[in-house]
Amino acid sequence: MQDILVLYYSHRGSVRALAERIAAGIESVPGMQARLRTVPRVSAVCEATEPDIPKSGAPYVELADLEECAGLALGSPVRFGNMAAPMKYFWDGTITTWQNGTLAGKPACVFTSSSSQHGGNESTLLSMMLPLLHHGMLIMGLPFTEPELSSTIAGGTPYGPSHVAGTTGNPMLTEAESRLAFVQGQRISNLAKKLS
Repeated sequence: MQDILVLYYSHRGSVRALAERIAAGIESVPGMQARLRTVPRVSAVCEATEPDIPKSGAPYVELADLEECAGLALGSPVRFGNMAAPMKYFWDGTITTWQNGTLAGKPACVFTSSSSQHGGNESTLLSMMLPLLHHGMLIMGLPFTEPELSSTIAGGTPYGPSHVAGTTGNPMLTEAESRLAFVQGQRISNLAKKLS
């Protein structure tokens, strides 16, 4: 079995819902499995700490997860058109991984959630691609051959799956958002298989 790392940060559950659908798509491909991981919150208060193991959801990511994966699906909520600080903080600490070329040549995709339709989904997806490109990863998006990409009135972009959670932070994916996330999981699994 080959692992695709599904690394995400989720504040209110929407990005986690997308991660779980991408993981289902990954595991629909024979010989492939999803490894769900998250990152801890960051705080401006120096004394604030997070527990070693999250209270719920995926375990925290370790650099070994990057070494062992055959591909990466990266997700973060929108924060003013950019990835959330906890995810950025994690990537800022991957210098050794970058120097070693650990991720070079591996496929990657990105996904996000915002509270509004024009909340910065696409710019957030693009911002998450930048560290992956520096690591030498092969970025894949969603093609317009997926009919939901052209018909959805909620989330979904050619840069990657997205969700519009609304101001209440509703993590329930629409049918189109769910399908696009699942398909993205299948696509990255199939590409990782071909590359190996």
